Amino acid sequence: MKEECIICKAPLKYLTEDRELECAICHKKELSKAHCVNGHYVCNECHTKGIDSIFGVCLAETSANPIEILNKMMSLPFCHMHGPEHHIMVGSALLTAYKNAGGEINLAKALAEMKNRAQNVPGGACGFWGACGAGISSGIFVSIITGSTPLALAPFGLSNQMTAKSLASIGSVGGPRCCKRDSYLSILAAMDFVKENFGIEMEKTDVICNFSTQNNQCIGTRCPFSKEKQ
Repeated sequence: MKEECIICKAPLKYLTEDRELECAICHKKELSKAHCVNGHYVCNECHTKGIDSIFGVCLAETSANPIEILNKMMSLPFCHMHGPEHHIMVGSALLTAYKNAGGEINLAKALAEMKNRAQNVPGGACGFWGACGAGISSGIFVSIITGSTPLALAPFGLSNQMTAKSLASIGSVGGPRCCKRDSYLSILAAMDFVKENFGIEMEKTDVICNFSTQNNQCIGTRCPFSKEKQ
């Protein structure tokens, strides 16, 4: 088995109903539907510990290729094969590439807002909410660059359209979940959306997954990023 539980590496078990669980790291008790087969539960905050290290990467980055930026973040020691850290990293990679491609944003402030919003999307949202956090992150990205609020006109529509396009792409491939695959799909959808709606063209390259050996649920050649299909 590859890594699943970040405490003991054992497979995860998903429940159909919330249960009060105690985080094995910080000992906070909260309702959740996931723990490993050995009973370990890790809260979102502990699972994403170290996430702030991505901001140094983003602020120093000159590339306008969000896939390249995302891969750099996913290679950092704190990042796991799966987890809610991807909900923050997708939008952060897009904000950085957007800025470097000519988008007019205050990147430091935008990254802080991305973390503030996306950290509230829990792990497992893909299966339990019917809305993958990576896809939601792309919608948050558009809401930030357009200054959207619940009372906005065009920005409201654009941010929801962005999330919808990412989720449609994720849903067309199907499950089981893969945070890497869903992150790539969301970023590719966002790149096309931004070019069409904002006239900002981020750099695009072919995506080849280098994480398949770490994923117990890898779907193999059914994945659009499988090495075997290249």
